[in-house]
Amino acid sequence: DLAYDVRRLDASLLTIPLYGFLPPDDPRVRGTLEAVRRELLVDGFVQRYRHDAKVQHIDGLPPGEGAFFLCSFWFVDNLILLGELDEAEQMFERLLSLRNELGLLSEEYEPALQRLIGNFPQAFSHIGLVNTALRLDAALAAAGR
Repeated sequence: DLAYDVRRLDASLLTIPLYGFLPPDDPRVRGTLEAVRRELLVDGFVQRYRHDAKVQHIDGLPPGEGAFFLCSFWFVDNLILLGELDEAEQMFERLLSLRNELGLLSEEYEPALQRLIGNFPQAFSHIGLVNTALRLDAALAAAGR
């Protein structure tokens, strides 16, 4: 299967309002966030797509990989855009708490094992952290917090 042929939810859809494809107030943005919350949020972390042993995966990897930090930061970004600042701040702080003693993040986090997994350190996880930190700081300042 090619990714374009698959009709399954993918957390990369959370980038739609981040890149301006739809405005944050479009109902589809909220609908996408809620779909990701229902189907891809596991123990407070976002998986890229649903892991099901019965479904062939589009990336060829076996089921059961961890949650992606970048996808979790995109989720926080969407919360910010939708004005859900309390939840955004809580989730962001939780993600920050998972950095190692040098402040570094891996590609993924395995909630069941409570450990960083995948490529380490992972640049795109840190890019997500910085982008989300800037967006959250601006939103909190605008809200007088």
